[in-house]
Amino acid sequence: MAEVLSQQEIDELLSNMKSGDEVEEGVSVDKEIVPFDFRLPNRISKLQLRTLRNIHENFAEAFSSYLMSKLQTIININVITVDQIYYSEYVLSVSNPAALFIFQIKNTDIRGILELSPELAITLVDRLLGGTGENTKQSKAITPIEQSVLSDIVGRVLNELGKAWSIIDNFQFDLDRFEPDIDFAQITSQSESVLLITFEIFIGEDSFLMNVAFATYAFDTILSKLSSQNLSTIRPVKYLGTTAREIVTGQLKATKLNVSVEFGRTQLTLEQVQELQNGDIIILENKVGSEVVAKVEGKPYFLAVPGISNDNKAIKVVKRIEDKEI
Repeated sequence: MAEVLSQQEIDELLSNMKSGDEVEEGVSVDKEIVPFDFRLPNRISKLQLRTLRNIHENFAEAFSSYLMSKLQTIININVITVDQIYYSEYVLSVSNPAALFIFQIKNTDIRGILELSPELAITLVDRLLGGTGENTKQSKAITPIEQSVLSDIVGRVLNELGKAWSIIDNFQFDLDRFEPDIDFAQITSQSESVLLITFEIFIGEDSFLMNVAFATYAFDTILSKLSSQNLSTIRPVKYLGTTAREIVTGQLKATKLNVSVEFGRTQLTLEQVQELQNGDIIILENKVGSEVVAKVEGKPYFLAVPGISNDNKAIKVVKRIEDKEI
């Protein structure tokens, strides 16, 4: 049977409700309330976001090495954030004018945006054309000529993204078009979510922002692979089952080296050189059939005998030159 409250207890409850005092003991009034939006589809879990962050950190390292060799200056690229937001929120964050390169992943429905801040785009163009990159902080529309100059950089970004994503599967990132206005990009609906990766690029002492945004409505296939595979090693699918030593050795074996051969030497006076004509024979100090030096990347490496193989000029390696012999 339910307990019946006395009139005094009822009066105390009513007074507490009017004054706003806590009725129940043990319940803290200082507990922070966190809002939750049920409309936002959190397609990607925190663990998957961490894996995606590792993937794009690898991309940042590879792309910074390329920019360093291309611009001949110190480059550092850091991943600032990897997050899911509304596409409408991302649209509001994009500057106008903008430098937006729309791309898609081949054989999938995934579309994305590579966003270079206008200052970064102008700085890259200036440095690629031989400038110093100074005084390029102004924001202006990117011209067709500047788009053409940036095409190599954008192509390399998409190529490096494909390599970084190869730990999930063999994806090919294809450039679709350039857009100066985010309103014409339309990679997904305003109410859908996007995966936004923000990079901070340091060129010398200046810093710039670059964003890569993926529409997540078609991410189901990728997310299933992120969940089913062990990606802790961050190793591409084609390298699974091999050791790091085997990978490095295979890459080194495929490296191309310049090989040059010095068939002989002699000395001529300036007058003799001026009198040379077609058909003249220059006598070298070497004898016919004597060994010649074959150099690899300018360093003497082999002794060889010149000859002909399949109607082509060739050399036959007879001995490797030791360091003490050099």
